[in-house]
Amino acid sequence: MTLSEVIFSQVEFRTFSNIWYWLSVAVTWACVSHWIIGVPSDMIHSARRHGGQAMQDLDQITAINLRRLMTIAGTPGLVLAGFSAFFITTAGTLGFVYRVELAQGLFCLALPLVLVAALTWRSCQRLTADPLTGDALVKALLHLRFWIQVIAMTAIFFTALFGMYANLARMAVF
Repeated sequence: MTLSEVIFSQVEFRTFSNIWYWLSVAVTWACVSHWIIGVPSDMIHSARRHGGQAMQDLDQITAINLRRLMTIAGTPGLVLAGFSAFFITTAGTLGFVYRVELAQGLFCLALPLVLVAALTWRSCQRLTADPLTGDALVKALLHLRFWIQVIAMTAIFFTALFGMYANLARMAVF
């Protein structure tokens, strides 16, 4: 056996039956739902519970992250949106037209992330146009986190459903 045969026998490219794919899905959604506009959710909860210095810290880090994200939303954001559209279209075409399972898995992971990015960007626009502080900011961030978690749960559910279908379809063929 050659080295490449050994490597390819150990690396499985069947996405939906691979533990590494599901671990990456779990880690991705855990990170996305933990960091809301670049602010860790434990900081939001701490500000809500304790107020005072924790609330001032939340106000400051949110303002900093809003300025940073709105700067990215300019020309770099357009380039990033173009690359994202290209990636999603390529993954969708390879996955569902040419039946490449790795592309299907990437599509199932990336498409909901685009929805989260759009939702986050819209929230950044609102918070930049009408800056909030204190409890109103906490409420807005927790509201955004709730909808991100709804998207995450829906995405995981449909990815698992499609993954079971793909695995059963593959077993029926062989």
